[in-house]
Amino acid sequence: MPSRPVLTRRWSPALVLLLLLLGTLWVAGGASHADVTGQVITRGATWTLFVLAILLGVRPVVAGAGAAFWLLLATVLLVLLQLVPLPPNIWTALPGRDVLLGASPSETVWRPWAIVPSATINAASSLIVPVVTLILVTALCNEEKTWLPTILLGIIFCSMLVGLLQFSGFVLDNPFINDTVGSISGTFANRNHFALFLAIGCLITPVWAFAGKQSAGKQGVGWRAPVALALMTLFALTILATGSRAGMLTGMLALALGLALCWHDVRRALRGAPRWVFPALIVAIIGGVALFVLVSIAADRAESVRRAFEVDPGQDMRTRGLPTVLSMIAAYFPAGAGFGGFDPIFRLHEPFGLLKPTYFNHAHNDFLEVVLDGGLPAVLLLLLAIGWYAIASLRAWRANGQHSVLPKLGSAMLLLVFVASAFDYPARTPMMMAMIVIAAIWLCQNKTPPIKAGFT
Repeated sequence: MPSRPVLTRRWSPALVLLLLLLGTLWVAGGASHADVTGQVITRGATWTLFVLAILLGVRPVVAGAGAAFWLLLATVLLVLLQLVPLPPNIWTALPGRDVLLGASPSETVWRPWAIVPSATINAASSLIVPVVTLILVTALCNEEKTWLPTILLGIIFCSMLVGLLQFSGFVLDNPFINDTVGSISGTFANRNHFALFLAIGCLITPVWAFAGKQSAGKQGVGWRAPVALALMTLFALTILATGSRAGMLTGMLALALGLALCWHDVRRALRGAPRWVFPALIVAIIGGVALFVLVSIAADRAESVRRAFEVDPGQDMRTRGLPTVLSMIAAYFPAGAGFGGFDPIFRLHEPFGLLKPTYFNHAHNDFLEVVLDGGLPAVLLLLLAIGWYAIASLRAWRANGQHSVLPKLGSAMLLLVFVASAFDYPARTPMMMAMIVIAAIWLCQNKTPPIKAGFT
């Protein structure tokens, strides 16, 4: 088994289009707000790449996506179903629709399931990004699929460099996203989403450094081991600098999962070394990262740590708005209010005690917001997705060998997204949509033949 794949032919059209898609998402796909310029750029470019894929004869292998394809298809159909006009005797019977009756309860207007159709149209339009990502990734040949961890790591590294520039005081105003000038959010509009992106980098880095290198012994790892340690340290420090409290949680979880991902590979790479080398290496890695983190805290550069102690949870809008969100779920269940319409619907229910100059754009708990938007059908789909994830992850982490690395990596990435979604809404940004699809495809590979080449 070679330590790295040898380029035996030209890049496939699917790979070229995927690189263009990821590049576009890196530049303009870091925001979830409906009216930012980046949405026009990302969706326009994605549709263009989709047409080019058809013209160039790109053929996706749907079987390679497994359950990820069916879950994505069900999601698209559910959102589109909410836009189908319904006769008055049906939509007026749905819970919470009294506000739409107006002054004339007997009006015979056909309305869709969604209370705010324009917002649901925007939600449906956003799904072109994960759909095209799935098409292009599944169309890659096995050799090109081995390059994906390196490609993603490069994108995350470039985002980290932007974050470090912001940390140094350099003002970067991305015209494509609604970022806050002066905040450390990299290529994202939200620092929590940026911190999650960096945490995913902590997962991919050890896979890039060690996966597929065990057959070549110490030389197979080579220079990647110290570079991986430096990268994980930089990712961790940048997470602390973002000021994201949720990022601290996902970052620590990512560091632990990253070590778990490369545990057996490192042991095999050090097979000929004395027994004390492996535990000493683990201690050195943990100690090195911890040392830099402590220095960052002592130098008052760890914004996340400072915010964790200064912010009063009782004054946090997430906590204060939770009772209202729960009451909204009860008011619209089991039909749901419609995807994408949280902002205007929340204003209908917002109590005077929560009024403030800024608005509450999301529930900041995507699980609750999905239930609010989609009602019982969304709950069933969400439970189905979580059940599949649990079974597939259990199967992936029980497996051994090189072919189990990508499924484990996909499982760990999705776990970070689940954790982050309990405090925010990262899955609504185009870049994170693409990352989620790639992770789900990797998790599905525990049923497909293993990729024989090592990771580049």
